[in-house]
Amino acid sequence: MAKPVEMIEIWRGDLLECRHFGHAVICDGSGNIVESWGDPDALIYPRSSCKMIQALPLVESGAADAFGLRTDQLALSCASHRGGAMHTERVTAWLADLGLTEADLRCGPQEPGDIEGRNALIRAYQQPCQVHNNCSGKHSGFLTYAKHIGAGPEYVEVAHPVQVAVRAAFEDVTGLDSPGFGIDGCSAPNFATTVHGLARGMGYFAAAGAGGSARDRAAVRLVNAMMQYPELVSGEGAATTELMRALEGKGAVKSGADGVYVVILPQKKLGAALKIIDGSDKAKSAAVAALLIRLGVLDAGHPTALRYINTVERNRRGLATGTMKTAAGFPA
Repeated sequence: MAKPVEMIEIWRGDLLECRHFGHAVICDGSGNIVESWGDPDALIYPRSSCKMIQALPLVESGAADAFGLRTDQLALSCASHRGGAMHTERVTAWLADLGLTEADLRCGPQEPGDIEGRNALIRAYQQPCQVHNNCSGKHSGFLTYAKHIGAGPEYVEVAHPVQVAVRAAFEDVTGLDSPGFGIDGCSAPNFATTVHGLARGMGYFAAAGAGGSARDRAAVRLVNAMMQYPELVSGEGAATTELMRALEGKGAVKSGADGVYVVILPQKKLGAALKIIDGSDKAKSAAVAALLIRLGVLDAGHPTALRYINTVERNRRGLATGTMKTAAGFPA
């Protein structure tokens, strides 16, 4: 078993203060490894990085079209949003169109990450609800599919037809039988796979053709929705949003909690996945930016790239305290 490799270093003055290790894999459309670092067979939970896989049954089944879902709603079905008005208003309207309410969600309440959304609740003396949960778009997709197939309300149970379909799609595109699952922060099952398996799944999305099978067509629609509405997939100021905007239609990226990131590049028919083993958000954003540069879809001098990789670290007074950079050998 290969060990994780050092990917990101954080220096304070002349002292190497933090070292972040991880695994990463780049795959072609056939699932073959193009390049890797660390252990491709490291078993991980993809967390929210795999939401486009979880949304496949919604689209390929015909449920999305049966309920007239728009492209922005498909983007929300893949989202880990910040609970801003552009997110919550859409989710609330989506539920109403289904004849449902916030009470039908099973994701739990969450304080918005969007500052204005949070402040609006405070000014109104209101508590956050399930619509503010970063996964409420994904759960609205689950509810849409459940209603389409006439399934019961407890759609996050692993034996529920919704999650059975999600697992089947997940195992198909990753090319591996999942050895098990954990319960994610939003209460839905999160099926384990390897870093290679997750990258293979992203390679599938990258190579899927609009003229292919129902699943292929669904994959294309979901990736296009993510690229068209990056702010709905995450939120203003988020790395996922800013990196997708910087790619200018050349690809989609999606983060997952605890150090996971994925990349889908349809023009190159390449997919990638990475896991920072200590779960650092800062390190995973730096590592995925480095991979995008390596893949030739993000210029190293682009202002967005400079926000996340090979950056000057500053304190609250704006004083330079050190640097954050890629470790030797990654991803070169």
